[in-house]
Amino acid sequence: MRSFHANWFWVATIVTGAVGLWGVGMAIAKRELGRGFLAARAFAFAVMSVQIGAGLVLWGRGERPGNGFHVFYGIVIVVTFSFAYLYRSAMNRRPALAYGLLLLFVMGLGLRAWSNVTL
Repeated sequence: MRSFHANWFWVATIVTGAVGLWGVGMAIAKRELGRGFLAARAFAFAVMSVQIGAGLVLWGRGERPGNGFHVFYGIVIVVTFSFAYLYRSAMNRRPALAYGLLLLFVMGLGLRAWSNVTL
């Protein structure tokens, strides 16, 4: 599970970053959301949720990343997803920009979590 969590990090970071850039690009170009972006957004949320789930499994097994900041950034990602859900109606005013920036923020949190791993 530890190697899955370590390797899946790259998938989660690349997917959230790519979809985030796509959303910001769509907002700059003032394009409407298509089904492709909506599917990619859902996929990015799912990929990062798998990463968080793997981290929770490791935590439940008693494996600790070495310092509290790694876990802190994982918690901030969960809180960010929660706020996105709560404020989804407000985010739908400019969804490409809102979700693009949100996913770029989550990517940054993932990178910060990775930078705080001590084995």
